[in-house]
Amino acid sequence: MSKVSIIVPAYNLANYIEKCILSVLGQSYSNFELVIIDDGSTDKTWEVIQKFITKDDRIIGISQKNGGAARARNAGLDYITGDYVMFLDGDDLLTPSVIAVSYTHLRAHETKA
Repeated sequence: MSKVSIIVPAYNLANYIEKCILSVLGQSYSNFELVIIDDGSTDKTWEVIQKFITKDDRIIGISQKNGGAARARNAGLDYITGDYVMFLDGDDLLTPSVIAVSYTHLRAHETKA
């Protein structure tokens, strides 16, 4: 089973990021890593992220100066170790089988080089 890396940029999402993280942690496909980049938030976003980093070793938190969502996503690419990458926004929620269904579909339609 391949590892899926999920990159989430977050800027001032203290009211949303916990639900986003919980929706990832509730996935039926468990071989993933979650890389969350706090992009210079001025609210409590980083504090919420830190709470989860200490509870689950699949979560990597990065705090950086604000540079925008694209810069945050690119920064996340430097930390991933998975075979596949998925991007998610910090105010998004996943249904419990999104990664499993996506992975199954991807593998079924992958071409061998």
